[in-house]
Amino acid sequence: MKLNKMTLIAALALGSLLTLSTGVNAQDATTNAPAAATPPRRPGPMTIETLTTQLALSDEQKTNVQVVLTDMRKKTSELRQDTSLSTEDKRAKRKEINDAFVAKMKEILTPDQFTKFQKMVPGRRPAATPPPAAAN
Repeated sequence: MKLNKMTLIAALALGSLLTLSTGVNAQDATTNAPAAATPPRRPGPMTIETLTTQLALSDEQKTNVQVVLTDMRKKTSELRQDTSLSTEDKRAKRKEINDAFVAKMKEILTPDQFTKFQKMVPGRRPAATPPPAAAN
């Protein structure tokens, strides 16, 4: 009978240790997860305050940019609500809206400001200068 009690106590102790060690390992795995496993954050909405600060907009530029931003947001909102377009058509229309927005911003901003702006716009980078033509 004594052997059975000792076996039971040893089995309970071993089971407890296994349960606790699994819990600790699971906790370590979640708290020590590498930062690279976290998906990248999408940039927040572009605001007039962000643009004014990042691009050092003049008062006139700030007014013009606000008009362009408001127009782009209105068109984007209308596009989201349009249920008659397919996903592909919406994507194409969204690209047109974005291209028009960027073109208007290019008219308002100085070349240096526009270069900074392009780096701020998600998915857009300044166009690369084509390589010089090879001499024959």
